[in-house]
Formats: sequence, structure tokens, C-alpha cells
Amino acid sequence: MSQFRKQHMPIAWHEIIENENPIPAIEASLKEKATLVGRVGLMMLSVGTGAWRVRASMNKIARALGITCTADIGLLAIAYTCIENGETYTNAISINTTGVNTDKLRYLEDFTDGFQERAGRYSVEQFHQILDKFQALPPNYKAWNLGLASALACCAFTFLLGGGAVEMICAFFGAGIGNFVRKLLLEKHITLLANVTVGVASACCVYVLLLEIAEMLMGVSSVHQAGYICSMLFIIPGFPLITGGIDLAKLDLRSGLERITYALLIIIMATLTGWITATIFNFHPSEFTEIEINPALMLVLRLVTSFCGVYGFSLMFNSPRKMAVTAGIIGMIVNTLRLELIDFTSIPVSTAAFIGTFCAGLLASALKKKVGFPRITLTVPSIVIMVPGMFMYKGIYYMALSDVQTGALWLTKALLIVVALPLGLIFARILTDKNFRQSS
Repeated sequence: MSQFRKQHMPIAWHEIIENENPIPAIEASLKEKATLVGRVGLMMLSVGTGAWRVRASMNKIARALGITCTADIGLLAIAYTCIENGETYTNAISINTTGVNTDKLRYLEDFTDGFQERAGRYSVEQFHQILDKFQALPPNYKAWNLGLASALACCAFTFLLGGGAVEMICAFFGAGIGNFVRKLLLEKHITLLANVTVGVASACCVYVLLLEIAEMLMGVSSVHQAGYICSMLFIIPGFPLITGGIDLAKLDLRSGLERITYALLIIIMATLTGWITATIFNFHPSEFTEIEINPALMLVLRLVTSFCGVYGFSLMFNSPRKMAVTAGIIGMIVNTLRLELIDFTSIPVSTAAFIGTFCAGLLASALKKKVGFPRITLTVPSIVIMVPGMFMYKGIYYMALSDVQTGALWLTKALLIVVALPLGLIFARILTDKNFRQSS
């Protein structure tokens, strides 16, 4: 059997370095300086952050080294030019896939923030050695940890969407096993569409199996098929959807469109897999049965489940537990606010989503200096729970059944909310960040 060859060849950064003498980085050649700028940008890109933040990090390194940098940034590739004393160095580099790693993002931001004071003391080789350590950092959690995290998140999500105890239990096990399977496939570098399909199918099959067993042994009603969709919501790509919207707002059109296209690929494949699985098992997910709960108790339960949902999603993004707790507190407040506005006022669902994300941005900005975490590691995880995964699924579900009118209605509702989510963060950032507010 032939040996597997990587489609994307790794870059030997250390071989580009010309000077073996440990001279400070600010005295290195333009090519060596440019390798640092490019590598930092590529590593920032690999952890899932948007083009604006990637460019900001590259600019910090370039300014500290006394050079000018201009970059064109996409989802997986960067083309950049560095300029010094009339000399130019242009490079085009790429990564093989994307993901989200908020812990590594924090280390990289700390690296770029402290780079200027060390640029006159550390050599290019020493900086690359530091980046080697960041690149080699293992994940904070194993596959079973991430399975539990997604189980907790989707279980909480089920309640927030209107589900009861039966739906929550089935979604807990379905999402947990589904994400566990997907994580194992990712560790084996199985391609995107395949790992999405198998992960979602596993989650859906477990939900169906558990509900069928409950129907046979305990006489549970088939009305609980409504929670089927919740078992697959761990796959909804909230991070690229939101960062893509932010990139579009900053006119990083290439990155924004590529991120949204990437998110749509996952959404379409996940929803089609869910629909096919439901068709095979003759499952007909419908609306949740309304549960009568005292408003005060509902408020408390929403606070608890919103925290659990955001905490679980944050762990799935490789956030350290303290970072996940901080994001969970923000999400607990803003998501409950959003749901209470929907219940007790006449404002549209998308407007409530905008208000919720706007408040999340303000809270993250206020907490950023105290907790020391990058703003994006708190804001995006705290609002991912607002991404309308169920609306997206229903839209595709009804489209597949040729009920175009109903499908278009659900997709329109989803689109309005998806647009509102990054807009809330964008306007909060405009108010609290002078650099983001300005166009240059």
C-alpha cells in the first residue's frame, strides 16, 4: 500500500534563517524579519481568528522590526509583502485546514503584545523557537472531554429551545457521542465533509435509538422527536460565521466570504445528513410541546442552562476552564436577556439577538483588562449559543421535502439572526475600541 503524502507541505522556518550568529531580530535581514511576520500571521490564522486580528498581529511584529507589511488574508492563506529601505520581500503561505483554539490564540496575542520590548534582545532563531513551543502545544482536552462538553452544551441548548427532560437526555447522549466520534476522526485527519457527516449521523442515530428504547420500555411519547435536531447542534460553525461577518464589516471581503462559505459547507452537509437520517428512521421532528413554568423559575433555569451551554461550547474551542467560566458568565447574562426580551416584549427575534450580542461585546470589553483574555475568546463563545441552528435545519428539512415556502421562511429567520449576531459585536467594538473604529 502506498504511503500517504501530505497535500500541504510544512514550511521549514528555521532553514530560511541566514545568520547563525545570535544578533537581535531588529538587525536581521529583511527575509528573516518577514519570516517572523508571516509565521505569526499564519499561526493566528490557524486558530480561527478573523483577518482583522491576523493583520493587527502581523503589523505589531512588523512595526517592532522597523519594516512595513501589507497583507491579503483569506481563510487558509496569506499573501504578504514586507518593505524595508526600498527593498521588498513577498511571500504566499497557507495552512491545510482551519479550526478554533482560543487557548493558543491567547498565547499568540501575549507574544505579539510583548514582542516590541524583546525585539532588540532576542534573535530571529530564538523567536522561532518560542513559536515552535506554541505550535507544539497539545490540546487541553481529550476526545471524551470534548464529547462531554458538547453533551452539556446541547443538553442546555435543548432546554433553551423549549425541550423537556426526555429531549435533553437524548440530546445529551447523542451530541456527546457524535462529537466524540468526530474528534477521533479529526485526530486521524479525516477530511471535513466526511468527519461532519459521520459525527452528525452518529449523534442522530444515538438520539433515535434512545428514544425508540424509551418508547418501548417506558411508553414515552413519539412527540419527543422534536429534540432530534438538538443532538446535532454541536456541529454548527458559529465561530467562522461570526468572524466572517466581522471581516466583511472591516472590508476584508476575501476572508469574510471564505469564512462564511466554509460555514455554509458545514451547515449544508450537517443538515442534509440530519434530514437523510431522519428519513431513514421515519423521524418527523416538529415543534416542542409547550412547557408551563413559572416566569421566575424560568429565569433561573435560563441563567443556569445558558451558562452550561456557553461553558460547554467554550471547552470545545479549547478554552482553559477559567476562560470558559468567564465566557459562560457573559453568555448567561446576555442570552437570558435575549430570551426575556423575546418573551416579554414585541421586538423581533433578530433585534433581541443584536441587543444580546451588543451587551456581550460591552461586557467582554469591560472584563478584558481584569481577566487578561483576548476579547474574541470571550465574545464569540458567549454568543455561539444564539446561532439559530434549529432554524437552519428546519429550512433545509422543508426544502428537501419540496416545501419551498416553509423552508424559505425558516431560512429567512435564520439569516436575519445570523446577520444580527456579528453586527452586535461590531457596534460594541466600535464604541469601545478606537483602533477598530477607524478605517485605516
